[in-house]
Amino acid sequence: MSEELKRDSFASRLRNNFLAGLVICAPIAITIWLTLSFIRWADSWVTPYIPPYYNPEKYLPIAIPGLGLLIAMIIITLIGFLGKNLIGRSIFSFGESILHRMPLVRTLYKSLKQIFETVLKEQSTSFRKVGLIEFPTPGTWVIAFISSEPQGELAEKFGTIGQEMVAVFVPPTPVPTAGFLLYVQKDKIVPLDMSPEDATKLLISGGIITPEYKSKLVKTPEEA
Repeated sequence: MSEELKRDSFASRLRNNFLAGLVICAPIAITIWLTLSFIRWADSWVTPYIPPYYNPEKYLPIAIPGLGLLIAMIIITLIGFLGKNLIGRSIFSFGESILHRMPLVRTLYKSLKQIFETVLKEQSTSFRKVGLIEFPTPGTWVIAFISSEPQGELAEKFGTIGQEMVAVFVPPTPVPTAGFLLYVQKDKIVPLDMSPEDATKLLISGGIITPEYKSKLVKTPEEA
């Protein structure tokens, strides 16, 4: 009996050590794999368009990972610099005028541009707050990313019914890249202190990873 207990104890320790190693190695391996995959993807788009004379890989025996990504970042930065001066704005305005004359392309371009301008705007508060709303039925609560207040026609329509509404995005689990756009009464949203990053981790993990929280209801000795 003692030998069986020893074998079980050894197997248990071995399993626990394996799980502990998996917890340490898996996130590191997946992070490295995703990072290298993104770098290779960027390189595959940019590197083929570099003239051979200017490509450092022509003079080196090995490939340089991340070269295409670095060049893409430099080009995007230069375009942003040019777009802020008078000549650059004139050139980009001329290019946009051509896109606006193309029936299908103009709709896609305007939508994408508006999305990027809204998300990347420094003063934008979209998706920077997280809250709880009852969805899809009363008594069932989901995490929602608070987007923005209605504008234009929607603001006018909600004003006629006397409701102060807020646009929220409700993502699914475990892939929070798609979801539902809902307009919810502002007083029906329960604000949360957690950051959007912590809320995303909670969604992806299916509720396993819960962000740390220090209750405001518990008073410290100094406050007491």
